[in-house]
Amino acid sequence: MTRVAVLGAGSWGTTLANLLAHKGDEVRLWAYEPEVVETVNRSRENSMFLPGVPLSAKIHAVGDVSEAVSGVEVIVSAPPSHAVRGVIRDLGGAVPPGTLVVSATKGIETDTLALMSEVFAECLPQIRFAALSGPSFAAEVCEGQPTAVVAAARDEATAQAAQRVFATPVFRVYSNLDVIGVELAGALKNVIAVAAGIAEGLGLGHNPRAALITRGLAEITRLGVAMGADPLTFAGLAGMGDLVLTTTGSLSRNRSLGVALAQGQSFEQYRATHRSVAEGANTSLAGAALGERLDIELPIIEQVCAVLFGGRAPREAIAELMGRELKSEQWR
Repeated sequence: MTRVAVLGAGSWGTTLANLLAHKGDEVRLWAYEPEVVETVNRSRENSMFLPGVPLSAKIHAVGDVSEAVSGVEVIVSAPPSHAVRGVIRDLGGAVPPGTLVVSATKGIETDTLALMSEVFAECLPQIRFAALSGPSFAAEVCEGQPTAVVAAARDEATAQAAQRVFATPVFRVYSNLDVIGVELAGALKNVIAVAAGIAEGLGLGHNPRAALITRGLAEITRLGVAMGADPLTFAGLAGMGDLVLTTTGSLSRNRSLGVALAQGQSFEQYRATHRSVAEGANTSLAGAALGERLDIELPIIEQVCAVLFGGRAPREAIAELMGRELKSEQWR
């Protein structure tokens, strides 16, 4: 039995907590919302973010993050990307050196443009860090659907440690040493999923979806290589695997956001009626800013950002993409 703290009780954090509890681990689940703490402990359900899923009795929800991490061997970090720094920045004294921390957040800070690995390196430099990513809808993991993901760390021992923490007969975990590539792929595929949802909401067909997926992957890879990632990572589970799932799957929050935008909702209207975060929105800002910083062309990401935050009409964004100067597909 391993003592684990899961920080963040959204649908994915709760799903991972339940996965680990069913493996036999003792899990403390930290939730920001007091009502989530109360319902998890009382009725064994997170009715706010994961309704209808019975939770293991080995999960104990708490509202104090320092209490959650006290004495645990593994920390799983799953808040939205904009909240991670605020959750962990005061935990230094409560987290012993060498503690394994696995980030399951797929996003980039919009103000600093930092990946989650960089946030943890700044706030908790004494830990062993790994990033968990890949094609994994929470609802299907809860159903026991066979799922394959990747755990990335800068050394093999840490990657394998994270691998062992999560692996079950139906949740297969591969190891990887490319933290930057895995984190970027997991974050930026959400932006391409918003674009795919926009195309679907406009009534466009399979041809434009295939083009968006393929050219979106090219953008992600270009930026990743410029930041030091291994290009092969983007052909793997965190790259192409997660991209295909999120752009085509009906359970994708980011795809659903894109559909709503194409049907006339503003981002503010959509956000007002949805509690769960569609990470692709803020990531479009961060991705566009990274592209500008590194002088990397990211036309799809830039157009999604313009629709979300610049008032550009979805049909106008599609026209802009199709009317760009003709180029070679080979970007090297």
